[in-house]
Amino acid sequence: MTAVADAPHLAGLAVLPPVDLDELQATAALQTRVDRKYVLPLAALPGLAAALPAGTRRLVVDGRDAFGYTSVYFDTPDLDAFHLAAGRRRRRYKVRTRTYTDSGGCWLEVKTRGPRGTTVKDRREHDVRARDDVGPALGFVLDTLRSHGVDLARAGDGAEPLLAPTLTTRYRRRTLHLPDGARLTVDTGLEWLGARSTAAVPGHAVVETKSVGGASCADRALWALGHRPSRISKYATGLVVLDPALGGRPWRRTLRRSLAD
Repeated sequence: MTAVADAPHLAGLAVLPPVDLDELQATAALQTRVDRKYVLPLAALPGLAAALPAGTRRLVVDGRDAFGYTSVYFDTPDLDAFHLAAGRRRRRYKVRTRTYTDSGGCWLEVKTRGPRGTTVKDRREHDVRARDDVGPALGFVLDTLRSHGVDLARAGDGAEPLLAPTLTTRYRRRTLHLPDGARLTVDTGLEWLGARSTAAVPGHAVVETKSVGGASCADRALWALGHRPSRISKYATGLVVLDPALGGRPWRRTLRRSLAD
């Protein structure tokens, strides 16, 4: 589904007052946060926009409020990160490069689990020309994971593990700043690109709330509309879509119900 086809569903978000990136980062950087994800049909977005509280603002940069993201995910040959997520392990992690396609900026990010189910994100700038390769940043990845209790060297019998690109995702994101200090992101046009196949989610949006503690005002608005959090990982769910033999038990309900066209 093209951005033009998406537009009628997103019109309610497009009229929210703007917030610039500097203010958003100063008031809601949220590198350590509680995340909740929801999968909504595009037709549900106007209702969500109408239910958001007064004072909700949309991120606008250089006149744009929708931004292209390309993420390349890395995993070990045994898909360690995938299987830890599938097993809901406490020490699960993700390693990816994220490219902001409108600006050309690129970051290498390591996501881990913190206390009480929080998500912790550590990142550093990365050469966009090498976004498909961890390269010399492997030391940063290993040191960051060890600092959060994950030692990948054990999986390689003492040798440095090989992290190779396993999946690429593409989508467009809109970011909202909520009056309680939380964020709400709305991702549309999600595509999964593997080595041998691709898949897309044209009729749905992945909506995510990011807050420092309990439920945000956006969560309460979503609940009031009858939406409940979904188990979805852009990385792990994408792998299961492209290779059903992987199983993916934690995401079967999402694939069967929320993402069924």
